[in-house]
Amino acid sequence: MKNQINTIPPVALVLIAVFLWSTGGLFIKSTTIDAYQVTFFRSLFAAVTVLILTRKSGLKINGFGILTSVIYALLLFLFVWATKKTTAANAIFLQYTAPIYILVLAPFLIGEKFHWRDLVTVVIVLAGMSLFFVGQLRIEDYQGNTAALFSGIFLGLYIMLLRHPRGKGFNPAIAVIYGNLLLALVNAPTGIAAIPTMTPMDWFAVVFLGIFQIGISYILFIKGVVGGTRPLDASLIGFIEPLLNPVWVFLFVGERPSQWAILGGIVIISAIGVHTIRQYSGRKADA
Repeated sequence: MKNQINTIPPVALVLIAVFLWSTGGLFIKSTTIDAYQVTFFRSLFAAVTVLILTRKSGLKINGFGILTSVIYALLLFLFVWATKKTTAANAIFLQYTAPIYILVLAPFLIGEKFHWRDLVTVVIVLAGMSLFFVGQLRIEDYQGNTAALFSGIFLGLYIMLLRHPRGKGFNPAIAVIYGNLLLALVNAPTGIAAIPTMTPMDWFAVVFLGIFQIGISYILFIKGVVGGTRPLDASLIGFIEPLLNPVWVFLFVGERPSQWAILGGIVIISAIGVHTIRQYSGRKADA
């Protein structure tokens, strides 16, 4: 499996990871257990999955790794909590404000050069995303929306830290292992208490969320970013995740995306496509 992954371009690995991420809202919403219980099982299965698949890369960790693990754990829990408290669409949209924080902080944290086209792309993508939620952003969802917004901040920080020089020499997935173990440990009492009442769908959902939606997807995402995909590009490609959510809802629930959502999707795909083509054609020209 490892050799097969090595033959896949870094950007393609990020795309596959984002595809798996896009199933999160659907499966979280399909459970009858609360956010803390979902987090326990999802993180437990994710930690075991990543540990098994990356154990040969080592389990040692330093202060920087601990910080990254905590940031990763926070973004995971806040997204689950936000998805339970507000609409899945709002949770994803607000989490994907991450490129804004990357755009502002990357020059200082990891030395990424600032390009005006990056700012233009972020603005266009956010404008496209806003079309998904015309007339749907409710004030009463403020708790979930606030949690999702902070999840976006931590997502931006986590993506940048994957490329930070202080992370070199360690297992790139170390934060995923320890971050998920931390979440599983903190939420263990409430998670274990839910076992007698869990339905077969609950079990299917949390197993899928842990192994595929988190475990395997983050291994692919990390390999794609460490392998050469720029953090800002990775976060922009991530905008495909909320685009796919209406597709899953339509297929499994029968809800049709609005015309505004379709227009927003066209805007986002166009902006990401143009940005990615210009970015990587520019690299080839420089080479």
